[in-house]
Amino acid sequence: MIYLWLIPAVAVLSLVLTAALRRYALSRSIIDIPNARSSHSAPTPRGGGVAIVIAFLVSLPVLGSFTLVPWSQLIAVGGAGALIAVIGFMDDHGHIAARWRLLGHFGASIWMLLWLGGLPPIVFFGLSIDLHWFGHVLAAIYLVWLLNLYNFMDGIDGIASVEALCVCLGACLLYWINDVPTLIWGPLILAMAVLGFLFWNFPPARIFMGDAGSGFLGVVLGGLSLQAAWKSSELFWAWLILLGVFIVDATFTLLRRLIRGDKVYEAHRSHAYQFASRHFGKHLPVTLAVGVINVFWLLPIAYCVTYFGLDGTLGLAVAYFPLIILAVKFHAGQLESPVSASTN
Repeated sequence: MIYLWLIPAVAVLSLVLTAALRRYALSRSIIDIPNARSSHSAPTPRGGGVAIVIAFLVSLPVLGSFTLVPWSQLIAVGGAGALIAVIGFMDDHGHIAARWRLLGHFGASIWMLLWLGGLPPIVFFGLSIDLHWFGHVLAAIYLVWLLNLYNFMDGIDGIASVEALCVCLGACLLYWINDVPTLIWGPLILAMAVLGFLFWNFPPARIFMGDAGSGFLGVVLGGLSLQAAWKSSELFWAWLILLGVFIVDATFTLLRRLIRGDKVYEAHRSHAYQFASRHFGKHLPVTLAVGVINVFWLLPIAYCVTYFGLDGTLGLAVAYFPLIILAVKFHAGQLESPVSASTN
């Protein structure tokens, strides 16, 4: 099994590339300067997420050559992820109007769905429901929302990296337990690409991910979840459960801001995790808490869904309920007080 060398190689490549990108960003002054909407206090280079993108994408031909993953799935995930990364990279280095970004996001999502076959029938409370063309529309919206919410949630040191690492390794564990080894390679290689970057991004971060990396992670994770859906509905529900921390915080915050009439495309600091980081005075406790919630709460519920037959819809509700309570407790979507804004 000569292809096993790919696992550590991807992590090392990501580690080295992130170091090179950090040096490049410092030399070209590609720096995030703290402002009123920032959650950090020190100027920090950005764009390190490109290392994740490159390390993951260059591994795909290897996976295809050894027939570890079907080429159609590699083209789906790789093509969509590359397009989202390019859009994010361009936005990181300049500015792309929101409408053009959104058009590109839907284009990438449609590409992915065409190669994956769209959204398969999903089981709700024991009843298999095929939504046909409407399901494909919902799947496109799901992918666009997931890649954008991942961008929104990448606001403090290490949080997006830890989330991706926990979700991917959790999915690998579920695949192994449920004897679905053919699905392991995608999330495993993505986890290794994130691991190399996390060395530089763990609090206190020495480089930020940037839109290229966060958007890429969001759409690839979405693609991997749809790949799992074609194997079984239980695995798809498990992915939604594993992604719960980000989905609940971002969605709850968005809905609250929409109801208030805010311009939701403008930057803000009103996610629950951002309020929590200011409450604790540092990023590390919040980032670690995300990992703890994933490992000790969400993963066991996902395991119950895939292995013990717990209904996926019920499992999702059980998993999300305390996350919604946490979102309320940490004021997700509320306006930040002027005093708080001026002292952070």
